[in-house]
Amino acid sequence: MSRGPLSFACGDRSENTCRILWNRVPFACKEAIVFSDYWRAYQALIPTAQHRPGGKETGETAHIEHWNNPLRQHLARSVRKTLSFSKWIKMYEIGLKLFIHQYNTELLPIVG
Repeated sequence: MSRGPLSFACGDRSENTCRILWNRVPFACKEAIVFSDYWRAYQALIPTAQHRPGGKETGETAHIEHWNNPLRQHLARSVRKTLSFSKWIKMYEIGLKLFIHQYNTELLPIVG
């Protein structure tokens, strides 16, 4: 399995967007322990028995934060509304899918 993202959802930081994200997570992964920040939507949707919210100081979200860094570098439209900002959400999603594919096939370090 890739160490890249299991799924993604584009939208605001609402509970509805989080629900879309959670519904896209592969069924086989939905029973795993989930480490996240304290975003209320996570707490509302991820079962309490498997949800472990924590701050950055715990180190539990370090892997996803490590993944977010190259994402922000390669997709300037993820950072702020600049000249490269996509006004059309579909173009943003296409760019994100292309980055995930490239990350998984070219940028992902080989784990031995």
